[in-house]
Amino acid sequence: MDEIYQVVIKVLVAFFAAGILSFLLTPPVKRLAHRIGAIDVPKDARRMHKKPIPRLGGLAIYLAFIIVSVALNKLTVQNITILIGSAIIVVLGIFDDRNALGAKFKFCVQLIAAAIPVVFGNLRIELITNPNLLSDHLYLQFGVMSIPITIIWIVAITNAVNLIDGLDGLAVGVSAIACMTMLAVSLLINEIGIAVILAALAGACVGFMPYNLNPASIFMGDTGSTFLGYMLATLSIQGMFKVYAIISFAVPFLILGLPIFDTAFAFLRRILSGRSPFSPDRGHVHHRLIDMGFNQKQTVAILYAISTVLGLLAVVLTTSGELRAIIMVAVVLVTLIVGGFIYLSMERHKMERHEQELQEKIREHGSETENEEGSEGNHNCGGT
Repeated sequence: MDEIYQVVIKVLVAFFAAGILSFLLTPPVKRLAHRIGAIDVPKDARRMHKKPIPRLGGLAIYLAFIIVSVALNKLTVQNITILIGSAIIVVLGIFDDRNALGAKFKFCVQLIAAAIPVVFGNLRIELITNPNLLSDHLYLQFGVMSIPITIIWIVAITNAVNLIDGLDGLAVGVSAIACMTMLAVSLLINEIGIAVILAALAGACVGFMPYNLNPASIFMGDTGSTFLGYMLATLSIQGMFKVYAIISFAVPFLILGLPIFDTAFAFLRRILSGRSPFSPDRGHVHHRLIDMGFNQKQTVAILYAISTVLGLLAVVLTTSGELRAIIMVAVVLVTLIVGGFIYLSMERHKMERHEQELQEKIREHGSETENEEGSEGNHNCGGT
């Protein structure tokens, strides 16, 4: 029992220490962003903000995470290689937030950063549960293919989190939810070291959120979104792919389901339209919800809830008995609440739009009446 208390205390210390540090580091990082010119100026329809906002906020998240995770966790060779790769990603993000870099160059650097823990830290997706239920083999062994598969996974998730960073607080909130879900799974499978790292990462995200929620005073930029994607990808390999149970392959895909779906849909949409899969557009899930009539806060809340439901489902796959039943009830309740919220918001939007149309018709009718009266008056004056 004492050991359990020690684990809980260590996780809580990591979470709150990283949160406080991230909160305190964000204002000086904001001043640094202004000083070096890392400013996001709204210049196209994809951007939701109307005035220039400083980027680089992810640097506060990164610094808070590094300080706490190094102080509270034992550094293995694998963890050191992950931290080296994350440092490369952060430096790349800083330059990209200051001067927009080319997609191909960023992709090449991301491949290098992903390869470091895979090659030198032996971080591999070596097997997954066989999705073919008719097969006699319980697991699929990747063998030498584990190296490219792992690198592809890391780079894909790194960019997936970056792509959903389109609304105030969206990417950092979804990342925090993913961290908390992975933290729960790590504790269930007794991966204490990974749980402490995830607690520090979740705390760093939460500490930054007060500055990033709508209306945001600072964006985390590519510095933050690619760093969070990189860490979520590598930590999922350390913990989630080690859940040797039936349908365990679905656990990391559920936890990161929202960014994975949005990225896959974006790439497919762009390729089918004959464009580069890396070309920006305004067709992401959050853009579509905005176009449906939801405001930024409503859209972010909906996507938070979807991420939470997917995360709870992932936890269900790693539990059994009464706990599974409790989590399933929670999933159903959250789903009903989200569904009700979306339905009520849509109905309210329809009513507001109907009232707006009526007001416009009344104004148009009033202006027509005034024009008719004016023309009659002019006619009378001309006849006298």
